[in-house]
Amino acid sequence: MTEYEPNERQQELIDATSGIHVVDAGAGTGKTFTITRRYANLLEQGDVEPEDILLITFTNNAAGEMKERVVANCDYSMSALRDAPINTFHGYCHDLLIRHGFDAPTRLGIDDRITSSTQLLENEVIEEDRFRKFLDQFIEAHPDYHDYFRTLNDATSILDLIKELAAKGVFPTDEGWFRDGESFLDGDYEEFKTLFDEANEPNEGANGATQSDLRDGLSGFERNRCYEPDAPNEGELRDGYPQIDDAWASRAFEEDRDDLKAFVHDVYLEYIAFALQRNYLNFSFLLMFTFAMLCEDHSLRESVQFDHVLVDEFQDTSEIQFKLALLLAGTDNLCVVGDWKQSIYSFQYASVDNIRRFEERLQTYKRELNGDYARVDFPVDDVNEISLVENYRSTQSILDFSEHSLTLPATGSEEVDPEIQDDITSLAATTEHDHSNIEAFTCDDEQEAILTRIQEIVGNREYAVEDDGELRAPTYDDVAVLTRTRDFGRELQACAADYGIPVAYEGGVELFGTEQSILLLAWLRILEHEDSKRGWAVVLEEAGYTLDEVKHVLETSTYPTGMVEFRDQLAEAETIGGIARRVFDRYGFDDAYADGLVSLLQGTFDSTHHNRGDIVRFLERSLDADATHEVEDNPGGDSVTVQTIHAAKGLEHPIVIMANMNQHRFPPSGGGADRIRYEERVGLRQSKRYTDAHGRPHLYDNWRYRLLSKCLGREYDEERRLLYVAITRAESHVLFSAGESPSPLFENLPLEPSTVEPDVEDAAVGGTEQTQLQISVPVPETPSGQSPHSLMDDSVFSDVEDGKGMEFGTRVHDFAERYAIGEAVEPTSPDERNVQRFLDSLPGKFRVEENVYLPVSVDGQQVTISGIVDLLHVTDDWVEIVDYKTDRGRHAEAEYRKQLSVYYHVVRQEYPDRRVSTSIYYTADGERVEVDPLLLDELGELVNVDGTHEERGEDPRIR
Repeated sequence: MTEYEPNERQQELIDATSGIHVVDAGAGTGKTFTITRRYANLLEQGDVEPEDILLITFTNNAAGEMKERVVANCDYSMSALRDAPINTFHGYCHDLLIRHGFDAPTRLGIDDRITSSTQLLENEVIEEDRFRKFLDQFIEAHPDYHDYFRTLNDATSILDLIKELAAKGVFPTDEGWFRDGESFLDGDYEEFKTLFDEANEPNEGANGATQSDLRDGLSGFERNRCYEPDAPNEGELRDGYPQIDDAWASRAFEEDRDDLKAFVHDVYLEYIAFALQRNYLNFSFLLMFTFAMLCEDHSLRESVQFDHVLVDEFQDTSEIQFKLALLLAGTDNLCVVGDWKQSIYSFQYASVDNIRRFEERLQTYKRELNGDYARVDFPVDDVNEISLVENYRSTQSILDFSEHSLTLPATGSEEVDPEIQDDITSLAATTEHDHSNIEAFTCDDEQEAILTRIQEIVGNREYAVEDDGELRAPTYDDVAVLTRTRDFGRELQACAADYGIPVAYEGGVELFGTEQSILLLAWLRILEHEDSKRGWAVVLEEAGYTLDEVKHVLETSTYPTGMVEFRDQLAEAETIGGIARRVFDRYGFDDAYADGLVSLLQGTFDSTHHNRGDIVRFLERSLDADATHEVEDNPGGDSVTVQTIHAAKGLEHPIVIMANMNQHRFPPSGGGADRIRYEERVGLRQSKRYTDAHGRPHLYDNWRYRLLSKCLGREYDEERRLLYVAITRAESHVLFSAGESPSPLFENLPLEPSTVEPDVEDAAVGGTEQTQLQISVPVPETPSGQSPHSLMDDSVFSDVEDGKGMEFGTRVHDFAERYAIGEAVEPTSPDERNVQRFLDSLPGKFRVEENVYLPVSVDGQQVTISGIVDLLHVTDDWVEIVDYKTDRGRHAEAEYRKQLSVYYHVVRQEYPDRRVSTSIYYTADGERVEVDPLLLDELGELVNVDGTHEERGEDPRIR
């Protein structure tokens, strides 16, 4: 967003340097601008330094942006703010635990420690795999708990339950539960009774009172159900009209759950111990141990508290994060900023009530935390509210329309609480034009209809977009298609590719369902079982064999000679990474899908000592679970963006098409929760129980949970907030589309939908050839990109015959990385021993495998050269760039100079106050050779602006 002078309410927040503030920062109201100005203003107070202010952001990228904005508005340099506590909750807690959390596990009675080598496990697929291994051990050790596992659809759902309880601040100890955690598991009868009474209130009909929603919902109570003997029959339960007897509320709520709580406690506690024994923590455990440490170690808490605490995106915080903010605040200078209308992360345990009921929770959490000791010693009665209302993104028409989304019924029968309108702070547009088209359309072939509409919009001044105060015709790049679920977006991209329409997909992709993964799985099956029909069928079909030919080959086991030879080559590979690389090379997969799979599988294989059979099962489970990985699939140039709403949050687009507003898609169908679950008002419950209540073992329905759930219902408030977020991404125009079965959210829009007849034209778009995908890497938006290796002349490697090979180089680099970050790895070759001695000799801090991006200007065109630095050795006055080479000779030093020169110019920008040097470390003989970097102009002369280069051989980095 362009910098500007603060408006009146922004200035009020900037000047509010003391006291408790809750800020309602609506969509597009300049929240980041205002927060960073406020931070800079705090630094201008005579007695405030960066280390006195804790600024918590939602993402690491947001933290980096905050630092850049602060530097632009104060006298501090980026280097001066390098160690300033501007971080995410997870990042700050990780740093705190590494510094002070050595014995934090003992707070829960666990005899283990957290050290600098304890890893943060971020990948959920890998963690689920490890959790399955833990469960195998747990089930064997606890036969008395087998009946609980028999009730579950998926045993790994217990991991989700553990994370949910951790987000609530409910932790197990060796003697029970931490502080008053068990009370959360019991639920709150008074709160439930309120819901019961609301659901049991008679409805009003034309001829008087009609039956309550609860009585109606319990119709068919026994149909297709098998209850235990103590269950009432439907006649007993629904006796009376128009509502059921109040006595059923307490009868349903009161249930002996001691054994259930003991089961969850033991799984929870032993999994924490399992993770620590294997030297890792997940995000939930980071917060858990930090919270326990700050609660119990009073001197430590007081020593790390801040004079000012500022939390951004507060609507996306969990309950434990709210409590952590209070524990870290040494004074009442607490400021939280957010927008309840954009709270869309409940699946990550965010609690919208943190901001909607801020004052109430502030006082409640203070009482909880101070129950046995004054942990929060400042007053919390005086809370100042500030609302940012000037929107710098959308037209007034779009802003007014967006408010409707917060009150739309999401089902045919839902009645939205009309009081929600009272909580909406209306926004005022600052745009120079209000020219918005707000439309809805339907078509049975929705994807082709969307593409038809996009072609009608591009270049059409009726859909002009505002650019620096002027209106211009839109391009593909101005259009974003947002979806509630990711599958529709990928299908739309595939459909667009058939017509040559450039579409960039950004969001989660089912990595294990890609062609790369399926072929790798096939070859792994063949390696595991030589006559694997499932494996051979896939690779034969990929090679072009007909179904009859495949059947003959499988029946006679006469596999093609070339394939058998390739299988034997794969069998010689020592690592899963080596196998995967050979498979991907065979099929020409040189993209980030392949890279992502190699990285993920190698990490799993190395850290958990899986064999090939384990990897096969891991891939199969990940495929079945539709496990996702974040990608940016961008054809480059002028292209339509396709994203999920979650991925689009915080972004803006001139034209937004909200797609796939169909039944069971937006909102999506219910389900997903397993049979042991936690509900805030009713606590820990089972929907089914495995017993022999009728004299025979059976999975019985729990009649109590059935009644409780009819009172809880399903809330659609977050679905409405998702729609609000989607609409407020639009600057100029917003469209809504549905297929043959529109959802109530679509049908209740205050619009008259049109019917689109698909008429997509083939598009010949120049300059949009598919580039490699980028997985979880923020690539600068530049017209062209190259790697340092594309600058090198690989002919120097053509006659080399004494190299150790790609797999050897990969192993050495992997060892170097793991040893540098503190993993307990032992060298297995002379090269690795040389690396170990070299790293042990360095006194400073290490940064390993750092991504770098260097923009250079060539013939008026900007080109970005991106690469990865093996090692940065950082001291107070020196930064050394080190690149490992496993070459046995020095034939390529002149070419490596080009590669290191790219790294040099990027590092110089990041460390302007330190001397920077570049060197090659030859692992074979342990010799280090310093390299004199090229000038930027000299690098520019090596770049081919067309992005092409002569065919290259192997990457010299792993030669």
